[in-house]
Amino acid sequence: MKDKEENIKLNSKVIMKKGHPCGSNLWEVMRLGADIKLKCINCGRVILISRVEFNKKLKKVVE
Repeated sequence: MKDKEENIKLNSKVIMKKGHPCGSNLWEVMRLGADIKLKCINCGRVILISRVEFNKKLKKVVE
């Protein structure tokens, strides 16, 4: 799990375990810190989740 967390940078594309209601599970990282700001690639919705929650839900780093 540590190797996934280390590869995350701004504008990285990530796949989460659970999909967004719009049908996509691909997100773009917009902000890093104690909280992570993600933007849905499909619909453009922006969410803010804690780093702990993000690390639990992260499936794969695409770019």
